[in-house]
Amino acid sequence: MKLSCTGTGDALFTARFPEGYNPSLNEVANFIKTCDVRITNLETNLANFTDLFANSVSGGTWINTPKEYITDLEKYGFNFYGTANNHAMDYDHVGLLSTIDTLEARNLPHAGSGRSLEEAAAPAVLELDGQTIAIFALDTSHRVTSKAGRATNVFKARPGVNYLDYETVYTVTEEEAQTLLKIAEKTCINYTQNMLIATGFLAAPPKGIFTIGENKYTTNKGIPLTSCNAKQKARLIEQFKKAKEDYDYVFVQIHCHANDSKSNESPPDFLIDFCHSCIDVGVDAIFGGGCHSLRPIEIYKNKPIFYSLGDFIYQGLVVEELPADFKEKFNVDINASAYEALMARAQGGGVGLHCFKNNYQSVLPKIDFEDGVVKKITLAPLYLNFDKKDKFNGLPAIATENEAKEIYELISTLSKPYGTKFSFDGKMLYIEL
Repeated sequence: MKLSCTGTGDALFTARFPEGYNPSLNEVANFIKTCDVRITNLETNLANFTDLFANSVSGGTWINTPKEYITDLEKYGFNFYGTANNHAMDYDHVGLLSTIDTLEARNLPHAGSGRSLEEAAAPAVLELDGQTIAIFALDTSHRVTSKAGRATNVFKARPGVNYLDYETVYTVTEEEAQTLLKIAEKTCINYTQNMLIATGFLAAPPKGIFTIGENKYTTNKGIPLTSCNAKQKARLIEQFKKAKEDYDYVFVQIHCHANDSKSNESPPDFLIDFCHSCIDVGVDAIFGGGCHSLRPIEIYKNKPIFYSLGDFIYQGLVVEELPADFKEKFNVDINASAYEALMARAQGGGVGLHCFKNNYQSVLPKIDFEDGVVKKITLAPLYLNFDKKDKFNGLPAIATENEAKEIYELISTLSKPYGTKFSFDGKMLYIEL
């Protein structure tokens, strides 16, 4: 039996689509609707602003979209919305639960956040032409307070996102280690930490690891820069393994901002390790996002890993409302408009994600399966109207000519270290399997 699947990068969707966008929307939607499984990452909350209070922290910008606007996003034809991302708790539990309620009221399948960890970690299940599909979503870029929790026989469960933590350990030489320890002793940077360890409020670092403030170091060259939290990884991998026993296909969406500390386009060690482990237990494809730019595509055991599909929609400059916290941070009157506050952060528009063309370049994959085997992967190049400084900016269109070629060259270069090869017919890209 055949099945086709597509997935997008981040749909940071905050405003109504402008008049005149329909031709581009329809072209993108027509490609998406050729697929059976149609996945997107909903990187916003869906709520009425007057029902909300802002969390004291955010994913960078407090993101929310009036819930009636979802009808615009639905035009693309998605049948899955991932909700595990670093903005899911920008407006605390009220915003998170409103998002879930809005999607459920419209019968839109979703996963990645929930009223408990069990609910957040559960997959959305689709039944298409006699085949069953489980889709999971998780976030590695969450804040501690965003994590969903379990109930006990006393306490209620905590709403939040499905999550995977990771640890960063920097490798240094013996000489560098001694220098760092001398600096720590001189500055007393570890005093509070040592006191917490001595009084039982904090565990001591494992053997071979030492800390300077909040950073961890080792002289052991065999330790990767980043690694998954072992218990959380085991929880997730076991769940994916069980899902593969129960369903015909399993797809995973991962929101990850972390990089290899050398380039934002390069995935971190822990993400590569985790994605490989997912495929090892039967996951059929992994759709990454979060970092706002394209990352490599790897074909691992004949299954695709899209380490990041970048942005699908980026309307970061047309957020309709922002809380006092944001405005005070950038020395703007708390009753000023959201746009004034955004421009203050952007120093008049000269800095920010909107300044980089690669944040407006993406690909839209179509994976064709037959009896569980990947037979073909087509990539439609997407261009998010970087050159238009109006309401079309950040909205996707199928790229043509020079833009399409530029995206082809970009993804080819990024993926070369992984051995992935592409062909290009002037319109579409194809992965050589």
